[in-house]
Amino acid sequence: MTVRECSICRKPVASRAENPAFPFCSKRCRMVDLGRWLGEEYRVPDRQADEQEDELPPDQHPERTGGDA
Repeated sequence: MTVRECSICRKPVASRAENPAFPFCSKRCRMVDLGRWLGEEYRVPDRQADEQEDELPPDQHPERTGGDA
């Protein structure tokens, strides 16, 4: 069986059945993670603006014919 590590403090994490803070080791680590999300320390990458501007809508793509998906 694989032992999971807390992503905040690296301590072993008990299973979901034994640990209400899963996938963290404790409520404290769960709140630290939430604080990082709320403080915008974690970010989901977005495509570059120039990539978005150059794209055509799927129905206007020059290499596709009417029946291709």
